[in-house]
Formats: sequence, C-alpha cells, structure tokens
Amino acid sequence: MVILVAALLLLGVVLGAVVQIPLPLTFALAAAIGCWLLIFAVREWRGAQRGPR
Repeated sequence: MVILVAALLLLGVVLGAVVQIPLPLTFALAAAIGCWLLIFAVREWRGAQRGPR
C-alpha cells in the first residue's frame, strides 16, 4: 500500500512538472524516455535469448 501511495505521489510530481514546460519540450522528453525504454527492452530481450551463463 505504501508503494502505491509513493507511486501516485511521484506521478503527481511528474505531471505537475509537465504542465509547467512547453508542449514541444514535453514531446521531446517523452520521445527520449521512450527510446531509452526501447533500448533497455532490446538489451534485456537479447540477454534472455542467450540464456543463463
């Protein structure tokens, strides 16, 4: 339950920050985060394909 509350508080802080910055910058930051997550997912997938060492 504490983790859920912390996650909601963090979401509120992030959304509050997004409201203060211009829309094009918001999209640029969202694209950067999306690329970072995509790279992370590909690295994890490739690591899982190799199997345990």
